[in-house]
Amino acid sequence: MNNNLHEINHPVLQHKLSILRDKDTNSRAFRDIMNEIGRFLAYEATKNLKSSKIDIQTPIMKASVPVINDYPIVVSVLRAGNGLLDGVLDTLPFSAVGFVGMYRDKFINNTVEYYFKLPEKCEGRDVLLLDPMLATGDTAISALDRLKQYKVGKITMLTVLISPEGLERINHFHPDVEIYTVSKEDGLNESGYLLPGLGDAGDRLYNTK
Repeated sequence: MNNNLHEINHPVLQHKLSILRDKDTNSRAFRDIMNEIGRFLAYEATKNLKSSKIDIQTPIMKASVPVINDYPIVVSVLRAGNGLLDGVLDTLPFSAVGFVGMYRDKFINNTVEYYFKLPEKCEGRDVLLLDPMLATGDTAISALDRLKQYKVGKITMLTVLISPEGLERINHFHPDVEIYTVSKEDGLNESGYLLPGLGDAGDRLYNTK
């Protein structure tokens, strides 16, 4: 068992994932459900956020209540990560947001970065990295490499599906990163797609295929 992997087997999430897997689910429904899953993942991944007490006045009496001390930075891996982003921000509305644009170039057999933007003063700040499909792990590892160049704090990945191969590679290169997912898949096919998977998340989110 991998202690860095948190697979959420909640029946509501598993039901929503089944709808995402269905090839007949249209883009509108796909976006809505991905957004809902983002909320669930954000709740789970932030259950250990530090808080402190403040004094307030309720309609009945004075009370000492907990408030979060510091929100994590949310970083979306373009473009599929944006499918989770709104749901995560519904849960963490005061979080700053960054973006990483990368793709796997089959001709040079390497990951190419085309966009990278983090909020100011990110050093030491915890990060939630959003990428709904973690297949070979190449893009995730490159994104993690880049984030660590900026000396951010603890990085937690939020993903909908993860392959055993991708998990093994992330554990090898970034063993300190925790991963929250809805399903650890059976593996990858010869084209690098997750099995049973849900196809290309970016194409299904934005109806581009």
